[in-house]
Amino acid sequence: MYENFIRTLEELNGVSLNFNEGSLFVMNIVIAFIMFGVALGIKKQDFLDLKKNPKPVITGFVAQFVLLPAFTFLLIISIKLPVAIALGMLLVASCPGGNVSNFITSLAKGNIALSVSLTAIADLASVIMTPLNFTFWGNLYLETLPLVHPIHIPFTQVMETILLLMALPLSVGMFFSHKFPELTKKIAKPIKLFSIVAFFAFVAGALAANFGTFMQYIHVIFPIVIIHNLLAYFIGWSAGGLMRVGTENRKTITIEIGIQNSGLALILFFNHKIFPEGYGGVAFIAAWWGVWHIVAGLLLAFIWSKLKPSKQ
Repeated sequence: MYENFIRTLEELNGVSLNFNEGSLFVMNIVIAFIMFGVALGIKKQDFLDLKKNPKPVITGFVAQFVLLPAFTFLLIISIKLPVAIALGMLLVASCPGGNVSNFITSLAKGNIALSVSLTAIADLASVIMTPLNFTFWGNLYLETLPLVHPIHIPFTQVMETILLLMALPLSVGMFFSHKFPELTKKIAKPIKLFSIVAFFAFVAGALAANFGTFMQYIHVIFPIVIIHNLLAYFIGWSAGGLMRVGTENRKTITIEIGIQNSGLALILFFNHKIFPEGYGGVAFIAAWWGVWHIVAGLLLAFIWSKLKPSKQ
C-alpha cells in the first residue's frame, strides 16, 4: 500500500500544469498587492516590542526560519518522498508566515501584538531567509538523489523574485503608511480583506484550470499536506513550551508557524524554470497548503477559544 502511495506521488514529477503567462502576471500582481497591504499594518512599535520582550519574538523567528525547514528536510528524507513533493514542502517551509495569521491569532485569544510583530519581522527577513533556506535545504536534498537530469536551485534567481515581489511592495507600503497615516487608517482593513479574497480567488482559479489533474492526485496530496502542516503547528507549540513563553504567546507562535505564505511559494515555482518540464506536484503542494492551513488554523483557534486557560 505504501509503495503504491509513493508510486502515485512519483507521477507528479512529470505532471505539467495549465498555467500561461497571463495567469502568472495576475498572480504576481495579487502577491505584490497582498504584500503592500501587509506593509500598511507594519508600525515602528512592532520592532520596538522586540527590545521590551525579545524571547517570544526570537523563539518564533527561530521556529519559522530554522526549525521548520530543518524538520521538513528530516521528514522528506525519512519517508523518501519523490522530488516534486519534497521540493514543494521545502519551498513552503522556507516561506514566511501567512498574512491571515493575525486574524486567526485574535480568534484563538493569542497575543495579537506579538503576531503582528512576528509577521512584520518574518516578511522583511524572508528577503534573505527564504532563498537561503530553499536553496540550502533543496540542493542538500537533491544531492542525495541519483537524478537523470540534475536540478540545481539558483539562489540569485530566487532572490530576484523575492526582491521584486516582497521587498519592493513592502517598502512602498511602509513608505505610504508613514507618509499618509490618516489615509492608511481608512484603507488598511479594506485592502487586507480584498487581498485575502483575491488570493483565494486566484488559488481557486488555478485549481479549477487544473481540476482534472488535481482531483486525480488529491488523495495523495492531502495526507502529505496534513502531516506537514501538523508538523509546523507542533514545532511552534513545542518551541514556545521549551522557551517557557506563556500560553498566550505560545498559541501565537504556533499559529505563525502553521500559517505559511504559500502564495509566495507558488510565485517562486512559476516564475523560475528551476524545475524540469512538469513537476506540478510542487505547485499542488503549495496550492493545497494555501487552502488547508486556513481550515486547520481556524479549527485550532475555535478549540483554543473555547478552552479555559488552565486547560490549554
